[in-house]
Amino acid sequence: MTAELPGPSLAEIRAARERASAVAVVTPLEESRFLSDVLGAPVHLKAENLQRTGSYKIRGAYNRLSQLSAEERERGVVAASAGNHAQGVALAARELGIHATIFMPIGVALPKLQATRNYGADVVLHGHVVDETLQAAAEFAERTGAVLIPPFDHPDIVAGQGGLALEILEQLPDVANVIVPIGGGGLISGIASAFAQLEPELGRRVRVIGVQAENAASFTHSLAAGEPVAVATAPTIADGIAVGRPGELNFAIIREAVDQVVTVHDDDTARALVVLLERAKLVVEPAGAVGVAAMLTGRIEVEGPTVVMLSGGNIDPMVMERVISRGLAASQRYLKVNIPLPDRPGQLARIAELIAEANANVVEVLHTRHGIGLQISEVEIEIHMETRGSEHAELVLRRLREAGYSPRVDGTV
Repeated sequence: MTAELPGPSLAEIRAARERASAVAVVTPLEESRFLSDVLGAPVHLKAENLQRTGSYKIRGAYNRLSQLSAEERERGVVAASAGNHAQGVALAARELGIHATIFMPIGVALPKLQATRNYGADVVLHGHVVDETLQAAAEFAERTGAVLIPPFDHPDIVAGQGGLALEILEQLPDVANVIVPIGGGGLISGIASAFAQLEPELGRRVRVIGVQAENAASFTHSLAAGEPVAVATAPTIADGIAVGRPGELNFAIIREAVDQVVTVHDDDTARALVVLLERAKLVVEPAGAVGVAAMLTGRIEVEGPTVVMLSGGNIDPMVMERVISRGLAASQRYLKVNIPLPDRPGQLARIAELIAEANANVVEVLHTRHGIGLQISEVEIEIHMETRGSEHAELVLRRLREAGYSPRVDGTV
C-alpha cells in the first residue's frame, strides 16, 4: 500500500516539517485522565489550538509558500478562507516577505478578520458563503497572476500537515491511534500518509480515525461512492470543517490510509467543548473538538495510547458563549422546563421550594397565561435552572412529578 500511496513521500513530509519549524512551534501533548477513563485507553490531547495563528494551518501554508520561485513570490499569493487558512497564509507570507491577498466571506467573525489583517494581508470581503469567496479568489488569481494557495488539496499542504505525525511520534513513541477532525481532508491525509509510510520502520500500524460533523459529512458519502462527491452542508457549529466536497488528492490518500470515519452531532461537539474547558483548561473551537465528541459518545473504540487532535482554537467569544450554553443544555446542566399550573396564589413559590430542596438553582422565570393548550384556569411558567448533570436533573424532575406537576423539558437554551 505504501508504494502506491498518492501524494507526498515520507522524505517530502520530513523536509516539510523542517521548513515549517521556522514558524511553527512544537505544541504540547497532554494526557487527559478524564478522557482516558471515558475511552478505556490512555488519551493524549495534541494542542494545535496553541499553535501560532491558533491552528495547524500555518504548517502547510508555510511549506507551500516557502517553495515558491522568486518569480512566483514577486506575483504575490491569494487565498480564500473564513478563518484558519487565512491566518496561516497571512503569517507565512509575512515571514517570507510575500504580499498576500485574502478573500473572506462577508460576516466573517471579527477576531478572525482582525487577526488576518494584523498579519499584514490585504483582506477583501466577498460573498456570503465560502464557495462564493473561493470563486472570487480564483478570479483574482487569474486576473492578477497571484499564486492561489489552496486550503487542503495540494501535495505541499498535505506534506506540511503530515509533519504532525512525526511530532506525535517523538512525543509519544508508542502511539497506537490518532483521531483527527476532517473538513477538506488536508490534515488527516497528511497524518495518515506519514503513518502509512512509517509502518515498515515502526513495525506496526498506527490507526488513523477521522471525525466529521453530521451536517457536513462529505467524506462518509464520498467513501461510500468510491469517489469525491459534493454534499449539501447544513449549518453546523463546527464551521471550520464544513466542507461540501473532499479534495481529490486528500480523498485518494484517505481512502487508502485512514481506518475509519465517524460523524458527530452538534450537541455532542458543544458538550466536548465544555469538557475541554473544564477538564483540560483548553479553549478549542468546535471544529477542533469533534474528536473529543466522538470519544464522549462512544463512536470510537480503540486499544492502546490514543492521540486526539485539537486542530484549532480560533473561536469568537460571542460564538463561545452560545456553544457553551448549548453544551450545558446537552449535558443537562442547564435546564429549561415548562410547567402548567393552576392559576392561584402560591404555586410559583411551591415550585421554587421543590427545586431548592433538590439543590438546583433557578436563574430565570417566565410566566404566561397565553400558552398553547392551556385551560382558562391555568398558567404556564418557564423556569431556567442550573443542575449538576443528567442524574441531578432527573432527580429535580422526579421531585416535581412526585409533587403532582408535569414538567416539560425544552432542549434549547
